[in-house]
Amino acid sequence: MLHFHTPIYGFCVNSFVTSASLSPMAQLCGFTSQDVSVEYIAPEEIWLSVLMTAERILVVDDEDSIREIVSSMLSAAGYQCRQAGSGVDALAVLNTGEDFALMLSDLMMRDLDGIGLLEQTKIKFPEMPVIMVTAVHDISVALAAIRNGAYDYLLKPFEREQLLAAVRRALETRRLKLENRAYQSNLESLVAARTEQLRQTMNDLERSYDITLEALGDALDLKDSETEGHSKRVTAFTIAIARAMGLSAERIRVIARGAFLHDIGKMAIPDAILRKPGPLTDEERAIMREHCYRGYQMLRKIPFLTEASEIVYSHQEKFDGTGYPRQLKHEEIPLGARIFAVADTLDAITSDRPYRAAQSIWAAREEIVRFEGSQFDPAVVRVFCEMPETIWEDLRKEIDAQLMRFAASKSRTASHSLV
Repeated sequence: MLHFHTPIYGFCVNSFVTSASLSPMAQLCGFTSQDVSVEYIAPEEIWLSVLMTAERILVVDDEDSIREIVSSMLSAAGYQCRQAGSGVDALAVLNTGEDFALMLSDLMMRDLDGIGLLEQTKIKFPEMPVIMVTAVHDISVALAAIRNGAYDYLLKPFEREQLLAAVRRALETRRLKLENRAYQSNLESLVAARTEQLRQTMNDLERSYDITLEALGDALDLKDSETEGHSKRVTAFTIAIARAMGLSAERIRVIARGAFLHDIGKMAIPDAILRKPGPLTDEERAIMREHCYRGYQMLRKIPFLTEASEIVYSHQEKFDGTGYPRQLKHEEIPLGARIFAVADTLDAITSDRPYRAAQSIWAAREEIVRFEGSQFDPAVVRVFCEMPETIWEDLRKEIDAQLMRFAASKSRTASHSLV
């Protein structure tokens, strides 16, 4: 007599089935009453089992009695079972959207056999391990099942503990895979969040640096009153040409910093030379020319200004190699410095100087074209000449308006401090 039982508070409630009621196939597979005998299970083991092993398992076999026996064994161990009488029925159950942690499937079934079912489920439900169950004692069949993705292979007849051990191994492997995937997903999300946080922090830091650098540029313009607003204008002109040349935003950002800080080395030049109203002596001119190298030395050790420092170092070079301080020529000169050279000349010619009034943009363009190939990079000059004149006029007006607003704000602050 076979006993199918369900544990309640440590004991088994039995429903009796005679061995005569088993199908010939079930008896042939070797199932006996010992496989489902009555046993005492400690209450704490039951609740631990229910809490830890409540996974849903799909049992697939075309023999009703075998399905009942296997399902009973698994239910007694705390698992939730659903049965399917064929491979086709199993696919229908799976396609309803029910979630199963494991599938136990017979190998030899009508319509759709275990291998065919395995092939389809591995595509649609790759996270669900499959244990093949069969009475066919053929190693080639077992290998075929494993090659097709089966997690394990059980031969009938098998003991209850063999079944439960295989199920536990399969579910533990699935759990570890899911945990690892979740960990990787969480780790990727964490890394992405930290990366974004770091990027935002770096952006904030760079903005802070840029504000400080702008203050330095303003201080330089105040020190050299003849070129007030020059740093901002030449930076705006340089950015406009760089954009017209199709450079990336990141590269333009670097070039803009180099353009804005091109004369930062003049902070180290004595005021007596920097503000001298008359012509400089040869010795004074040599000291003045040091501002390129001094500016480079000031900036090169700041990580995000390393590339910009090369523009500062090279902004007085000429395309034909007759500039200073290193007599670089052609592509030896950083592209940012070659663009700056055109922008700097444009601003110099169209700005008032003590010795002459500002000239027109057309006059500046003629001067730049005249020195194409000697002082200026022909490629940069071509792009510059294709740009409409209104760009330069609009940019100058915008910069001048900013300077006026800054001066008005400064005046109001000074008035309040006196009161």
